[in-house]
Amino acid sequence: MIDTPLPIRNPHKPGDNYVQSFARGLEVIRSFSASAPQQTLSEVAARTGLTRAGARRILLTLQTLGYLESDGRLFRLTPRILDLGFAYLSSMPIWDLAEPLMEALTDRVRESCSAAVLDGLDIVYVLRVHTHKIMSTNLAVGSRLPAFWTSMGRVLLAALPEDELRARLARLPRQPFTRHTALDDETLLARITEARVQGWCLVDQELEEGLISVAAPLKNRAGAVVAALNISGQANRTSIELLREQLLPELLATAQTISRMLGTR
Repeated sequence: MIDTPLPIRNPHKPGDNYVQSFARGLEVIRSFSASAPQQTLSEVAARTGLTRAGARRILLTLQTLGYLESDGRLFRLTPRILDLGFAYLSSMPIWDLAEPLMEALTDRVRESCSAAVLDGLDIVYVLRVHTHKIMSTNLAVGSRLPAFWTSMGRVLLAALPEDELRARLARLPRQPFTRHTALDDETLLARITEARVQGWCLVDQELEEGLISVAAPLKNRAGAVVAALNISGQANRTSIELLREQLLPELLATAQTISRMLGTR
């Protein structure tokens, strides 16, 4: 089972405009996850590196604002926390445009369809249309996966300038998720270059055994890649040949339609 690690703190030295208390509040929010849906004060302090007193002040502030609730010992997020994510989603017209087209694509190919954006070394799911549960983790809006070993991640990484791509690769933690996981720089760069050249990317069981996926970029009016779209399935019922020959053309057509609509919006 894939467990999303806590975000790495910003390695850059904060400037004069850096509000440390605000940053610590965000760290406390991010400390809650599928593996830690509720936490004690001590657990929050340990996961964020804050003192108990500092963690307590932030937790009580978030509770007062309605983003957390507590039974006196355990803290948990409330649905109000979704307001923070929906503010991002609602600010970008791409998701309004993409969702009905993704639903139609899922109906045609009978496979799950997702959209994601790049955030550091991860992709973040911003829209998802389910058909079957394809991973041991429950993927939903806001879920994170390592970009270098996902089809959407490689499509998004392929759009980066070469120096930025290599800089991210240099700080990439290496973990063999499966026997198929590519770990060396040469192979990873070659597969990302291939995605850039052909305009799509197929990943075969590198992140989880049995999981295959193919992704294409979504572009804005200026031709810049702003997100990625993918179809995912299980290898025991969706072969690589089927994915490439039948599902990929459907995916590319949908991605091109969404990109074209973005260009005229």
